[in-house]
Amino acid sequence: MTTDAAAITSDVLTKTVAQSPRRDRRLLRDRPAITLEEQAKSPQNKIIMRTFSYIALFITSMLTVACTGNKVYDNYNHTPVAGWEKNDALSFEISRVKTNGLYNAELGLRINNSYPFMGLTLIVTRTIYPKMRVYTDTLNCHLIDKNGNTNGQGISYYQYDFQVGYMKLEKGDSLHVTVRHDMKREILPGISDIGIQLSKK
Repeated sequence: MTTDAAAITSDVLTKTVAQSPRRDRRLLRDRPAITLEEQAKSPQNKIIMRTFSYIALFITSMLTVACTGNKVYDNYNHTPVAGWEKNDALSFEISRVKTNGLYNAELGLRINNSYPFMGLTLIVTRTIYPKMRVYTDTLNCHLIDKNGNTNGQGISYYQYDFQVGYMKLEKGDSLHVTVRHDMKREILPGISDIGIQLSKK
């Protein structure tokens, strides 16, 4: 190879090496970025988020139990996967209490991201046996504030707790509680569980 040919070859190689990083940068720049929304929709991330949500709800429930030592009843009922129908009342049977006193009833609510409204109206009926005293309460549950922030705890699955009311129970009294929704939409999606807690004050 002559000296002139070698010089030309060296010059070509130098230009190629110098231009390669620019071309690589241009390819990287033109490549479409993966958005956070696309990452969140991946099957692996969905499984991780769902698992983390259940763990968060479990920890919240354990902390609540630890802080309410006088709790005498705590139970959740599942709603149908296809949606909660307006006439489908969930029932809770609380066995006879052991002591006289003032008792507090609370309602627990678990929903997911498919619930379409900012609020929820529930009708809670408490019947005390054997005296057949009946209390009916309407709960207007505010789930999301005016800024679009959830009032519940959790990620993708949210836990809410609402006050139902106080009642005086005597030793041997039992309680029957029913819960139904009173929304205009007949079948509500996105509601996972409804629970009732009863604690002695």
